[in-house]
Amino acid sequence: MSIITPHTPAHWAAYYRLRYEVLRQPWQQPPGSERAPDDDAPTTTHALLLAPADTTQAIGVGRLHSSGPGQGQLRFMAVAPAWQGHGVGQQLLAHLEASARQQQLHEIVLHARAEAVPFYERAGYAVVAPSHMLFGRIPHFLMRRELVGDNTEAP
Repeated sequence: MSIITPHTPAHWAAYYRLRYEVLRQPWQQPPGSERAPDDDAPTTTHALLLAPADTTQAIGVGRLHSSGPGQGQLRFMAVAPAWQGHGVGQQLLAHLEASARQQQLHEIVLHARAEAVPFYERAGYAVVAPSHMLFGRIPHFLMRRELVGDNTEAP
């Protein structure tokens, strides 16, 4: 399985469908709420992992964008429930971190849902502070990871 940048209408449909199904629909948010105004920015990197047997089904997605000098932000990381625990999130994270290094970013920040904090901690991210409450009920935590000087090689 390889991670691609969505480039066809079918890829974009699968990408946004998974973002919606995992990150918005369970909280009764309207279709379209999975999109962000800066999705189309030239500095935004999108990562899409498709199911091995069905190239129209996304099993993992994530996004990186520049959020300040030398800093990138991860957003909209989502793994299809049937694929959670199978390394999909790790693959996406490694891909986006490699992209950040190629863009000469020195650190990555993100706002993790409480249940995702242990995943990011295992990957070397540290909680900086409580962040915000999404939809009035999903606590988030600001996390960061320094990329300069770490021992992780780009894939």
